[in-house]
Amino acid sequence: MTQVVRRSLLRAGLAAPLAALAACAGEGEPAPAPTSSPTGGSPSPSAASPSASATPSGSPSPRPQVAGTLLTDAQVPWGIAFLPGGDALVSMRDTGEIVLVRAGGGRSETVRQVPGIEFNGTFGGEGGLLGIALHPDGGWLYAYLTTSEDNRVIRMPWPARDPDSGHEVVLEGIAKNTYHNGGALAFGPDGMLYVSTGDAGDSSLATDRDSLNGKILRISPAGGVPADNPFGNEVWSLGHRNVEGLAFAPDGELWASEFGDKAFDEVNRIVRGGDYGWPASEGSDGQGGGRDPLAQWPTDECSPAGIAIAAGHAWLGALQGECLMSVDLSTGESRRHLTDHGRIRLVATAPDGSLWVGTSNRDGRGDPRDGDDRILRVTL
Repeated sequence: MTQVVRRSLLRAGLAAPLAALAACAGEGEPAPAPTSSPTGGSPSPSAASPSASATPSGSPSPRPQVAGTLLTDAQVPWGIAFLPGGDALVSMRDTGEIVLVRAGGGRSETVRQVPGIEFNGTFGGEGGLLGIALHPDGGWLYAYLTTSEDNRVIRMPWPARDPDSGHEVVLEGIAKNTYHNGGALAFGPDGMLYVSTGDAGDSSLATDRDSLNGKILRISPAGGVPADNPFGNEVWSLGHRNVEGLAFAPDGELWASEFGDKAFDEVNRIVRGGDYGWPASEGSDGQGGGRDPLAQWPTDECSPAGIAIAAGHAWLGALQGECLMSVDLSTGESRRHLTDHGRIRLVATAPDGSLWVGTSNRDGRGDPRDGDDRILRVTL
């Protein structure tokens, strides 16, 4: 399969000139920064964006290298949860399996079969078994899944007594659709569970504070509403189209990747009660009311899915861009890496500091190769 090197466009919105990237020339290379705003106006300050200028800082960028292949012949690996010893649990979107993947690359095994999964990935849909997360204190494994009725979050005892042992519903009633199901799970340093949802194809839900859709939600491990949530319900932030990636940085900041519609994909720093603009805007809205992203790309050049934070960068699985994308969290500079593996979806930081990167060539939109899908171990 011929790899098409796509241009990238990045915006780091502040009073300084717009830090945007375009015409990305090759692997690991930054793109030049145009001087005009992608929305046609002048860039405006944004509390969601670190200080940046149009000129990169000149500090060396990490250079990802594939150190080995941990898993082959996977069925659209989507979510990941690391175990204390460095092994990981990985969810398979289209089969409902949770697979134990060895850090040393040994034999993998299915440890859970999640019941009630409805998926349509064979036809390019986005539902199924999506994100997973382990409770920080152990005892429970959480999963986000699409059922015949809705999207929901369940939890299962961990370690599992057997692959078909029971589960509890933690949160239900998240509207589902063929597309825009969200699906990311992440425990925060506050011990709460953060859940990303899509707008299920109805953009009006994203700004409806009473809807669970088009949001990032914050709930207790048992599914309750924390007293300090901004709107008195599960909603933590709103105005999202479809967030498939959530990751906490070492400083406790929450970052999210978001699919755009016809204009821009985004990377955002998530704050309590923040409105991220959809459907009124995609990407920076200048002087508008939405929170501006740290980074944005044309929607046909990135499609950011999984996200991880390591070495001062956000690392994103770019589906349409067919690469691992990095974004410097201090300058906003964007680079492309691993451009010869097809669609990349899963990205996570392992306990040893490496990245685990999963391809998504069997998701109904890719060009599968022998051995797909794979999970690669990538060093920085």
